[in-house]
Amino acid sequence: MNRRHFFQGALTAAGATRVFGANDRIHLGVIGLGGRARWLLKNEEFPNATFDAFCDCNPSQCQKAAEIRPSYKSAVHYQDYRKMLDKAKLDATFVETTTHARVLIAIHALQAGLDVYAEKPLTLTVEEGRVLERAVRKYNRVLQTGTQQRSIPINAWASKFVREGGLGKIYEVVACNFEPPKKWTPKPAQPVPEGLDWDMWCNQTELRPYHPDLHLRWSWWWDYDDGGQSWGVSGWGTHALDQVQCALGTDETGPVELWLEGRPPEHRPEETPVMMRYASGTILKCTGAKRPDHSDLGAIFFGEKGSLEIKRGTLGANPGNLIKDKPADTPEGPGEDKWHIENFLDCIRTRKRPNADVEIGHRSTSLCHLITICRDLNRKLQWDPKAEKFVNDAEANKFLSRPRRKGYELPKV
Repeated sequence: MNRRHFFQGALTAAGATRVFGANDRIHLGVIGLGGRARWLLKNEEFPNATFDAFCDCNPSQCQKAAEIRPSYKSAVHYQDYRKMLDKAKLDATFVETTTHARVLIAIHALQAGLDVYAEKPLTLTVEEGRVLERAVRKYNRVLQTGTQQRSIPINAWASKFVREGGLGKIYEVVACNFEPPKKWTPKPAQPVPEGLDWDMWCNQTELRPYHPDLHLRWSWWWDYDDGGQSWGVSGWGTHALDQVQCALGTDETGPVELWLEGRPPEHRPEETPVMMRYASGTILKCTGAKRPDHSDLGAIFFGEKGSLEIKRGTLGANPGNLIKDKPADTPEGPGEDKWHIENFLDCIRTRKRPNADVEIGHRSTSLCHLITICRDLNRKLQWDPKAEKFVNDAEANKFLSRPRRKGYELPKV
C-alpha cells in the first residue's frame, strides 16, 4: 500500500470523533492475533461492541481467531494493518502485537482516528512512550494500557487505601526480582512459514534471517521486548510495577535513584536485585523470590501502621483488621479483564481518560526499562523523572531509545 496515501487518509480521518447514541454499537478491530489476543476473544465479553476486522502479518492467525466464536466469522481479515486502518470503518482497535511493533502501529491507529487498547508492556523504550503520549494528546484519542489490575475492584480498593494513608507513610515496598531479557545469538536461517510477512513482523528491528526461536519466543529477546517472558521485567513485572505506581500515587513520575544490591540469585548473576528510591523516600526493593502462583503480580507495602500485600485479585494484611472492609476477592482467569475492557469501552463513548491512560502505562513501563538499563550498566543511576533523563550520564541516556530500521521510523509528533 502507498504509505503517502495511507497517511493522507489517516490524518483526514483523525479530525472527527463519533458521537454515540444510547444503543449504538462500538466497531472494533484487532491487530495481532497471537495467544493473548485469542485469550481475550475467547474468555472476555465486549458489551455492545462487535469485531469487524482482524489483522495479522501471519494470516493464519486471523483464521484461528475467527473460529473462536460464531460472531467473529464475519470479521474481515487483513495482513497489512495500514489497509485495515484505511478501509475498515472502526471506532477502536486492540493492538495485541509483539512489543517491538506496538507503538508504531498504535500511533498509526491514532492518526487514523481510532481509540486504542494497547497490550502491555506498552513500549520497547522510554522514548517510544513519550512519543506515544504526545500522539494520544495531539489526536485527542483514548488509549487504555492492558494492565488490567488497575480495574480489578479489590486491587483498585487496595491501591486507594494505600494512597490515602491507610498504612501511614510508606517506607518500603518489596516486589519480585524479575528476570532480564536475553541476548540473541545468531542461528542458521530457517524457511519463513508460508504466508508470514517476515519483514513486517521484524518492524523496527534488524531484518534477521528467520528462525522459529525468534518468531515464537520473541518475548525472551532484548531486541523485541525488555524481558517479556512470564517472570521477566516487562512480562509479569509490568503488572507488579504498575501495582506499585498505582498504590504509591506516582502515576506521573518515577524513582529518582536506582542501584544494584545484595547477592544475585545462585547461578543467575544477571538477576541481581534492583533497588529504587522515590523522592518521597520510599524504597522499592525488587528482591522477592518467584512463587508458583501469580502473587508475583503485586507487591508488599510496609508502612507506619502495618503491611499490605496486594496480589492479583487478593489481599493480605498485618494486622488483619486493616482490610476488614475490603471487596470480595477476584478469581484469576476468564473474566478478570471484564472491568478493564468495560472501562475502555465506556471511555470511547464518554471521551474520559481510562484507568490505565497512556501516561500511566508509559510511566509504569519505564520502570521496566530503567531496571534493565541499571543491570546492563551495573552501577548506580540518578534519574530525573520530570525530564525523563539520567542525570549527568550520557552513557545511560543512550539506552533511552534505539535505532529504528528505515521505513519503520516513529512519526514526528
